[in-house]
Amino acid sequence: METNPDGSRYFKQIVAGTDGSETAAVALRRAIALASSDGAMLTVVSAYARSPVHVAQEDQVPRDVRHEVGAREDVNMILATATSEARRAGVEVKTAAVRGGAAEAILDLAGRVDADLIVVGSKGMSGTRRYLLGSVPNSVSHHAHCSVMIVHTC
Repeated sequence: METNPDGSRYFKQIVAGTDGSETAAVALRRAIALASSDGAMLTVVSAYARSPVHVAQEDQVPRDVRHEVGAREDVNMILATATSEARRAGVEVKTAAVRGGAAEAILDLAGRVDADLIVVGSKGMSGTRRYLLGSVPNSVSHHAHCSVMIVHTC
């Protein structure tokens, strides 16, 4: 393991964002490889938004399982897959499902865990959503308190 001149590790806490897409998987694999080589803790975050369908159906779902229905359920499956992949590589991993925008979720979590590095993919939203909301890598790179690795995922 490569270390800083003082013998400390380069990265102790890495945060990676994923939406479960193939391009996000490329960035996640890079984050896992970095965490594995540096002995770092990896925290994987995925954001979700409450959809109109979910809101309309909420009254039909028992209160104790509402958080597991709809968009949150999809994110839980994405995070379970990420956890399995990280553990197969011997990486200590935590996950977070966050309601809200992806960039904000990544930045907030990175601040809370005092991340040394955030890893995101270069491809994110496309078309009108990207124009109106801005890209996740762009937002993260401009507002992060730590280093950011933007993995080329094209």
